[in-house]
Formats: sequence, structure tokens, C-alpha cells
Amino acid sequence: FALTGKVNNTGLVEVPMGITLGEIIFDIGGGIPKGKKFKAVQTGGPLGGCIPAEHLNVPVDFDSLKEVGAVMGSGGMIVVDEDTCMVEFARFFLTFATAESCGKCVPCRVGGRRMLEILNRICAGEGRLEDLDTIREISAQMEAGSLCALGQLTPGPVKAALRYFEHEFLAHIEDKRCPAGVCKELTVARCLNACPAGVDVPSYVSLVAEGRYAEALEIHRERNPFAMVCGRVCPAFCESRCRRGDIDEPVAIRQIKRFMADHEVDHPWTPAKRGKPKKEKVAVVGSGPAGLTAALRLAQMGYPVTVFEALPVPGGMMAVGIPEYRLPRDVLNFEIENIKRAGVEIVCNKALGKDFTLDDLLNGQGYKAVVLAIGAHKSQRLGIPGEDKEGVYHGVDFLRDVALGKAPDLTGKRVAVVGGGNVAIDAARTAWRLGAQKVHVIYRRTREDMPAYKEEVEAAKQEGIVFHFLTNPVRVLGPQRVTAVELQQQELGEFDRSGRRRPVPVEGAVFQLDVDVLIPAIGQRTDTSWADGDGLEFNRDATLKVSKSLATTRPGVFAAGDAVSGPASVIEAVAQGNRVAMAVDHYLRTGQVEKVDYNPPYHYPALSWNMDAYAEAKRPAPKFLDVAARRGNFQEVELLLDEETIREECKRCLRCDLEWLESVGGVSLEAAKAEHKMPA
Repeated sequence: FALTGKVNNTGLVEVPMGITLGEIIFDIGGGIPKGKKFKAVQTGGPLGGCIPAEHLNVPVDFDSLKEVGAVMGSGGMIVVDEDTCMVEFARFFLTFATAESCGKCVPCRVGGRRMLEILNRICAGEGRLEDLDTIREISAQMEAGSLCALGQLTPGPVKAALRYFEHEFLAHIEDKRCPAGVCKELTVARCLNACPAGVDVPSYVSLVAEGRYAEALEIHRERNPFAMVCGRVCPAFCESRCRRGDIDEPVAIRQIKRFMADHEVDHPWTPAKRGKPKKEKVAVVGSGPAGLTAALRLAQMGYPVTVFEALPVPGGMMAVGIPEYRLPRDVLNFEIENIKRAGVEIVCNKALGKDFTLDDLLNGQGYKAVVLAIGAHKSQRLGIPGEDKEGVYHGVDFLRDVALGKAPDLTGKRVAVVGGGNVAIDAARTAWRLGAQKVHVIYRRTREDMPAYKEEVEAAKQEGIVFHFLTNPVRVLGPQRVTAVELQQQELGEFDRSGRRRPVPVEGAVFQLDVDVLIPAIGQRTDTSWADGDGLEFNRDATLKVSKSLATTRPGVFAAGDAVSGPASVIEAVAQGNRVAMAVDHYLRTGQVEKVDYNPPYHYPALSWNMDAYAEAKRPAPKFLDVAARRGNFQEVELLLDEETIREECKRCLRCDLEWLESVGGVSLEAAKAEHKMPA
């Protein structure tokens, strides 16, 4: 095979028939560069189909490849990662195939060109839903009626892409968005395209470069009111797609955001009203990022909004799920107070199902719509013997108790945390700060498979936390209290649907780890115990069933945040909060339930620096509190960079938004460069 594309080891490889795709890509090819996620592999040259992660265990032989929509073909194998748009990928190979057509038979000559015309429209954001059925019909006609193998196989890449990645086609058609940020007509800049809330990154970065912090922050708040919060805890999807990262390192967008927001901390924000006062009252249940964002947008539109929170403090998981060393409470409270100044009322210690019901809100208290933003606060259990012994604290419960001043005494204790996500790492680092003698993290997969943020894992290692990979708990030991946990060594087996190797137990490899406290943190889900008879439907994973408009199965009730998506980041919840506010507004104005996008305009400020002068500029290293100073307290660990460093870092931005503007007939980037004496 000729192995190429987004894989570490490329070249010609000789392999036996029956070897799996996963073995070729990961064992021989060395996996995907830069820690990116595997998306698909195309086999058989330009007429072959693409195969996603769920089929990495497929053996390489003629029949098996044909069964999953690919071909052996010429022996080519092209690996693509998460930065590849599968619609564009299919269009690229269809362009090649149609150019090779001799034109002697109608199905190939007409069908290929017609299908290419449809893909061109979809990539430009001009596609229609019926186009997908047309593609399927044309594919069937070409396969049945073409006179040679070229015509019969030409639809292969398009059919496979549509079979496995239909959601990307739908994003192009319905959302006018290319998830990978490849299709130029749909991508103003890769950074803002990657942001779930579509924050106008190039604009606020450009204004920070000029020292115009208040204006920059106002632009940020148009789409995300939690600049100070996200400047600390955001996973920075924008940086993962930053084009500067293709050259050296991504622009430090999150650090820029934090400086911009912190600089304005002495200037409280009163969100502007964008609509006339309205009579219809809206209730929001839950004061996490989705609920507060929805409440803010609805209040700005003129609706009277009340937020009901079950906890004694507002903020949801931001307040009780993220430790203070990552997100200080005064920072969170500052941004919540900003939202309250828009006219949002927040009532704490009011739990759905205990203090009120949906019927109370809609029929008794006169609310015309309800937004459920109740989060995912229920810990998942390990399901092993002994899990109910004293000394077992589940992850989100443990973090919530600590946040509310009910931390258990861990002084001198031996603590084991089970899990590989952010909650597990937060729990481990919190236990260390509470005086634990030794903290272990037990994870059943490898370090590379951990979903926790890499920087948090590295920080945990610096703090002396011990990691046990490929290890899984099977029993909690002790008479009444935990004294030890029985662990079983794992080894990597076949690939699962996510593209990761599935851990399988090593027979007989069982050992004990002596501990005083066990903290399982293997995931969380929405608590649905309150929902009997409320007319709502739930998915198997306990998330609420909603339409594309985020409307639930009960009229007048909408939902957003982790209760819809499952556990996710603050910025993803903010994005849903924006969307659900638009849907509620549309419902209250028209009585109709429809998906309505939240799309404030982008700004495109003029280029204000000599871009050529920053061609070799390096990204600044972050600064952290010394490890010794972190013990026994919850001081913020990541420190603020200075103003000069931040403003200089902003000038590493390539201003991709201006290139896009030029491409659609706006101001020429070359003219902007010339203004600052920049050679083309």
C-alpha cells in the first residue's frame, strides 16, 4: 500500500492480506500527527470510498472493503484527520473522476457533472436538503448504467462521505457552516468557525493589539458574556484551528481573552437592551452558562426573565464543578452580576420537582415559556462491589461539597480518583490541596486517550499526583470504610467506534492499592427523577429529546446545555444558550417552533500593524504559580501575562477574516498590507 495523508509515517508498506486498517494506520503509520483525531481513510485511489473510525477493525481484503463502501483499487491509502472537510474531500475526488470521463455514455458524462455541480453549491453554502436525495439517485444510475468501471466507481467517494458523514453535509446546508473550516465561502476565519458560539476572534484580538480593550470586550460579549470565565477554563477550540499554528504555534487567544476581560474588571457592564419591553414572562431553570446566557439574551430582547437555581449559589457547574484554582469565585460572580444588570432575576434554593413543577410555572405562575438548563449533575456509578462503603465520594458530588464549604477532611489520607476526564483531574488536584498524603489517578486507557485537557494533566503531574494507566477498579475493599481498591491491569484490544483501542482485562493481573478515600469520576448525566408526568421525553443517555430548535416534546418548554448535549464545555453551553433564546423569542412572537440562528454581524476592523514584522515572532510561554505555593490553598494557578506581551502576541494574528472579506468583494487585504508598508 501507498500510505499517505495525515499520518506520521508515510510511504510504501508491504502488508499481509487481512491486516486491519487500524493496524496499518496506527501501528505501521504511527498514528495522526500533532495529536489530532483520526477522521477517515480512503482506500483505492481517487475512486475509492472513505472509511471512518468505527471500521478500523475491518480487514484489508477485497470483500471486506467493498462491504464498508470502499475498494482495494490501486492500493492507495489516504488518511485524513479532524481538520478535513468530508464534503470538500468528496468534491475533490469527484472533480478528478469527471475530468477523466470519456463522455461516451450518458450516466457518466451527465451524472458526474451534475453531482459535481451539486457539491459545488453545497460547499458554497447554497445547497438544499433535496440535493442529498438527488446525489443518491444519480449515484445509483451511474453505477447501473455506466459502460466502464470509471463511470461505475465515480460516485464511490461521494456515496461513502454521505453514508458516514451526512452530518457534515447537513451542517453545510442547514447551518451554512463547514465544521472543519475548509470551505472558504462558509469560513470567515478558522478560529471563529471553530468556536461553538462563533465569537469574533480576529476582531477582538485586533482591537486588543491597539489597546482598545473595552471595544474588544464588547465585541466578545455579543456572542459570549463569559469572557473572564472562558479566558480561564475554555478548551480554546479556536486555537486548535488557528492558521498560525500551521506555521509555528497558534496565537494565544485564550490568554488574550483573559487579559482583555480582566483589564476591564473595574468597569461593570450593563448589557444593552435590543428590543422593546414585552409582557410574556420566561422562566429559566438552571443558572449554568446555558441558562444564564439564554436569560441574558431574552432580557436584552425585552422579556421579563426569572432564573430558578436548585443550589444555594448561581453559576451551575461553573460555581460547583470547576475548582477555584482554575476559576476564582469572584471572577464568576462578577460576570453573573453583569447579567443580572440586564434585568435577569436569579432565585436560588429552588429545585425543579421539589419546590415547583413545570405545571406550576406554565399554568400557575403565568410563564409563557420555560428553558430547561438543568445541567448534568448526577454522577455515574462504577457498578462494582463495595462502591457504597464509607470513604467513597463521587466526583461531581465531591467537587460540589468542596465548593460549598463542605469539604471532607483529607489531611494525611491516601486518595484514589477513577477516571480520565476533567472532573477526575479536578478532583485529584483538589484532594491534593486539601492535604491528602498521596493522590492516585486510575484510568483504564492510555495517557493519549485521556479526554482531560493536556495542560491540566501536566499540572497534576507537577503536583505529585501519580497516574496508573491501563488499570481498572474491580472491587472496593474494607469492612465498612474503604481500605483498598482492587485493580486489574488492562491491555489494548481492538478499536472501538471512537477510534481508540478498547481496553481489555489481562487475565490474572490483579493487585491492590491501599487507599483511605476513593473518588469515582467516570462521567455524569442529567438527573431525571423529577420528570414523571411532565410530558418530556429523554434519550437513553438521559439527555432531553429536543428538535433542531431546542424545543422539547412539551409545548412551550425548551432546553439547552449539558441536559441536551451531555457534559460539555462552558463555551458549548453558551452557544446553546444563544440559540435557545432565539427559538423562545420566535415561539413567543409567532407561536411557531423553528430553528433560528443567533448571528450578530462580524466587524472586520482595519489592520493596524506591520504583519511582516511579526513573521518570526514566537508565542509567549504561560506563567504559573510555583508548585510549592499551591499546597493547602486554592490560589489561581495560571498567572496573567503583562500588557506588552499580550499586545505583541495579538500581532501574530494573520487576520484571516480580512482575506475572506476580500474574497467576497470587500476591502482588499493587499491594500491593508500596503498601507502598513507590507510587501505582498
